[in-house]
Amino acid sequence: MQSQLTTCPRCGKTNRLPAAAAGHPRCGSCRQDLPWIVSAGDGDFARIAEQSTVPVLVDFWAAWCGPCRTVSPVLDGLAREKAGQLKLVKVDVDRAPELSRRFAVQSIPTLMVIVDGKVVTRQVGAAPAPVLRSWLESALAGSPG
Repeated sequence: MQSQLTTCPRCGKTNRLPAAAAGHPRCGSCRQDLPWIVSAGDGDFARIAEQSTVPVLVDFWAAWCGPCRTVSPVLDGLAREKAGQLKLVKVDVDRAPELSRRFAVQSIPTLMVIVDGKVVTRQVGAAPAPVLRSWLESALAGSPG
Protein backbone atom coordinates (compact mmCIF):
# COMPACT_ATOMS: atom_id res chain seq x y z
CA MET A 1 0.00 0.00 0.00
CA GLN A 2 1.45 3.33 -1.08
CA SER A 3 1.71 5.90 1.71
CA GLN A 4 3.66 8.98 2.69
CA LEU A 5 4.44 10.90 5.85
CA THR A 6 2.68 14.17 6.63
CA THR A 7 2.78 16.57 9.55
CA CYS A 8 -0.45 17.48 11.34
CA PRO A 9 -1.05 21.23 10.94
CA ARG A 10 -2.64 21.34 14.40
CA CYS A 11 -0.28 19.44 16.71
CA GLY A 12 2.84 18.94 14.56
CA LYS A 13 2.92 15.13 14.89
CA THR A 14 4.03 13.03 11.93
CA ASN A 15 1.38 10.71 10.48
CA ARG A 16 1.46 8.02 7.80
CA LEU A 17 -0.98 9.07 5.06
CA PRO A 18 -2.35 6.27 2.86
CA ALA A 19 -2.90 6.96 -0.84
CA ALA A 20 -6.23 5.13 -0.69
CA ALA A 21 -8.45 4.29 2.26
CA ALA A 22 -12.09 4.31 3.33
CA GLY A 23 -13.14 7.59 4.91
CA HIS A 24 -10.47 10.25 5.28
CA PRO A 25 -7.24 10.53 7.29
CA ARG A 26 -7.06 11.96 10.81
CA CYS A 27 -4.11 12.67 13.03
CA GLY A 28 -3.31 9.71 15.27
CA SER A 29 -2.50 12.10 18.11
CA CYS A 30 -5.06 14.96 18.13
CA ARG A 31 -7.70 13.40 15.78
CA GLN A 32 -7.70 16.53 13.56
CA ASP A 33 -8.64 15.93 9.90
CA LEU A 34 -5.45 15.82 7.84
CA PRO A 35 -5.01 17.33 4.37
CA TRP A 36 -5.03 14.40 1.95
CA ILE A 37 -2.49 15.16 -0.78
CA VAL A 38 -1.17 12.19 -2.77
CA SER A 39 0.24 11.31 -6.18
CA ALA A 40 -1.18 8.82 -8.65
CA GLY A 41 -0.23 7.39 -12.03
CA ASP A 42 -1.49 5.09 -14.74
CA GLY A 43 -1.37 2.00 -12.53
CA ASP A 44 -3.07 3.26 -9.36
CA PHE A 45 -5.32 6.17 -10.38
CA ALA A 46 -8.53 4.12 -10.28
CA ARG A 47 -7.85 2.93 -6.73
CA ILE A 48 -6.61 6.29 -5.45
CA ALA A 49 -8.96 8.73 -7.21
CA GLU A 50 -11.94 7.06 -8.83
CA GLN A 51 -12.70 4.76 -5.88
CA SER A 52 -12.26 7.51 -3.28
CA THR A 53 -14.97 7.88 -0.65
CA VAL A 54 -14.48 11.68 -0.62
CA PRO A 55 -14.51 14.10 -3.58
CA VAL A 56 -11.18 14.28 -5.42
CA LEU A 57 -9.45 17.29 -6.94
CA VAL A 58 -7.11 16.00 -9.66
CA ASP A 59 -4.16 18.13 -10.76
CA PHE A 60 -2.58 17.12 -14.08
CA TRP A 61 0.83 18.82 -14.02
CA ALA A 62 4.49 18.55 -15.05
CA ALA A 63 7.71 19.63 -13.35
CA TRP A 64 8.73 21.77 -16.35
CA CYS A 65 5.39 23.68 -16.42
CA GLY A 66 5.63 27.19 -14.94
CA PRO A 67 1.85 27.70 -14.56
CA CYS A 68 1.65 24.29 -12.82
CA ARG A 69 4.22 25.43 -10.26
CA THR A 70 2.15 28.59 -9.70
CA VAL A 71 -1.12 26.70 -9.17
CA SER A 72 0.30 23.88 -7.02
CA PRO A 73 0.65 25.85 -3.74
CA VAL A 74 -2.90 27.19 -4.20
CA LEU A 75 -4.21 23.63 -4.58
CA ASP A 76 -2.21 22.48 -1.55
CA GLY A 77 -3.78 25.35 0.44
CA LEU A 78 -7.27 24.37 -0.69
CA ALA A 79 -6.57 20.77 0.34
CA ARG A 80 -5.52 22.01 3.80
CA GLU A 81 -8.66 24.18 4.08
CA LYS A 82 -10.87 21.28 2.99
CA ALA A 83 -9.17 18.62 5.14
CA GLY A 84 -11.65 15.80 5.70
CA GLN A 85 -13.82 16.88 2.76
CA LEU A 86 -11.44 16.49 -0.19
CA LYS A 87 -8.50 14.52 -1.54
CA LEU A 88 -5.95 16.23 -3.80
CA VAL A 89 -4.45 13.80 -6.31
CA LYS A 90 -1.47 15.00 -8.35
CA VAL A 91 -0.81 13.33 -11.70
CA ASP A 92 2.51 14.01 -13.44
CA VAL A 93 1.58 13.91 -17.14
CA ASP A 94 5.10 12.83 -18.12
CA ARG A 95 4.77 9.73 -15.92
CA ALA A 96 1.10 8.99 -16.71
CA PRO A 97 0.62 9.14 -20.49
CA GLU A 98 -2.37 6.78 -20.43
CA LEU A 99 -4.29 9.00 -18.01
CA SER A 100 -3.42 12.06 -20.08
CA ARG A 101 -4.89 10.35 -23.16
CA ARG A 102 -7.91 8.96 -21.33
CA PHE A 103 -8.90 12.37 -19.96
CA ALA A 104 -7.85 14.24 -23.14
CA VAL A 105 -5.37 16.44 -21.30
CA GLN A 106 -3.96 18.72 -23.99
CA SER A 107 -2.87 21.64 -21.83
CA ILE A 108 -1.57 21.81 -18.28
CA PRO A 109 -2.41 22.46 -15.62
CA THR A 110 -5.71 20.66 -16.10
CA LEU A 111 -7.83 20.27 -12.98
CA MET A 112 -10.80 17.97 -12.50
CA VAL A 113 -13.16 17.21 -9.65
CA ILE A 114 -14.23 13.58 -9.37
CA VAL A 115 -17.19 12.60 -7.22
CA ASP A 116 -18.29 8.97 -6.92
CA GLY A 117 -15.90 8.00 -9.71
CA LYS A 118 -17.25 10.54 -12.22
CA VAL A 119 -15.73 13.79 -13.45
CA VAL A 120 -18.15 16.55 -12.42
CA THR A 121 -16.16 19.58 -13.60
CA ARG A 122 -12.92 20.55 -15.31
CA GLN A 123 -10.68 23.63 -15.37
CA VAL A 124 -7.85 24.11 -17.87
CA GLY A 125 -5.01 26.54 -17.33
CA ALA A 126 -3.72 28.50 -14.37
CA ALA A 127 -6.26 30.72 -12.65
CA PRO A 128 -5.93 33.07 -9.67
CA ALA A 129 -6.54 31.60 -6.21
CA PRO A 130 -10.01 33.22 -5.77
CA VAL A 131 -11.17 31.78 -9.11
CA LEU A 132 -9.92 28.29 -8.22
CA ARG A 133 -11.51 28.49 -4.77
CA SER A 134 -14.86 29.53 -6.25
CA TRP A 135 -14.66 26.81 -8.93
CA LEU A 136 -13.92 24.15 -6.31
CA GLU A 137 -16.60 25.39 -3.90
CA SER A 138 -19.16 25.25 -6.72
CA ALA A 139 -18.14 21.70 -7.65
CA LEU A 140 -18.27 20.52 -4.03
CA ALA A 141 -21.62 22.21 -3.42
CA GLY A 142 -23.11 20.00 -6.12
CA SER A 143 -21.65 16.82 -4.61
CA PRO A 144 -23.35 14.61 -2.04
CA GLY A 145 -22.02 14.66 1.47
